[in-house]
Amino acid sequence: MDYLLMLACGLFAGTLGGIVGTGSSLVLMPILVVMFGPRQAVPIMAVAAFAGNLGRVLAWRREIDWQACGAYCVTAVPGAMLGARLLLALPAGAAESALGVFFLALIPARRWLARRRFRLSRTHLMLLGAPLGLLTGIVVSTGPLTVPLFTFYGLERGAFLGTEAASSLAVYGAKATTFRALGALPLDLLLHGLVVGATLMAGSFVGRSVVLRLSSASYRSLIDALMAVSGTSLLWVAFR
Repeated sequence: MDYLLMLACGLFAGTLGGIVGTGSSLVLMPILVVMFGPRQAVPIMAVAAFAGNLGRVLAWRREIDWQACGAYCVTAVPGAMLGARLLLALPAGAAESALGVFFLALIPARRWLARRRFRLSRTHLMLLGAPLGLLTGIVVSTGPLTVPLFTFYGLERGAFLGTEAASSLAVYGAKATTFRALGALPLDLLLHGLVVGATLMAGSFVGRSVVLRLSSASYRSLIDALMAVSGTSLLWVAFR
């Protein structure tokens, strides 16, 4: 029954990620922590997130902005590898607290900048890739950070989902590879991650059908709601 619950939640989490580009970790991490423990849950989620992002890449492959993806990944990938190494050195709750406050502050900031038609360039993506990659290596997910990053670049809906997924694919691949090299991802955890990841991939295609039915305004409101939930959840984890 535990495994069936995990797979059902994986499908739901994959559908959520397929709609808004992130959120899968928020749904799955509590279940993985209960089933496998906190130390094992992080590498399992890294493998599952890699598979989930692969699903979104396949679903939106024709709309991906590969230049934006490359600009971000050139610094984000080495940042993620360094962050994975630093994971155990930080005090518990420090990264989650900072990110939680930041996510909540992004909601009014994103709307304010959108009214002024603020846009990021590929140079901005490359400069911001290093710190975001580092954070992705340290915490479970920084999806709510890459959401405004690529929307400020000017991407929406399918183009945003595909490009963000392709970028995350490289970053989570680097993170999982680092865990494997450090001995934190034995074969049994790798297999668990692949099983969970298969449900995330299936959910990506379910989410695609939902996105195609949403208006641009509804989609932007959905992104704001996601950042509110993400910020509140991280603060709860940090201070409980």
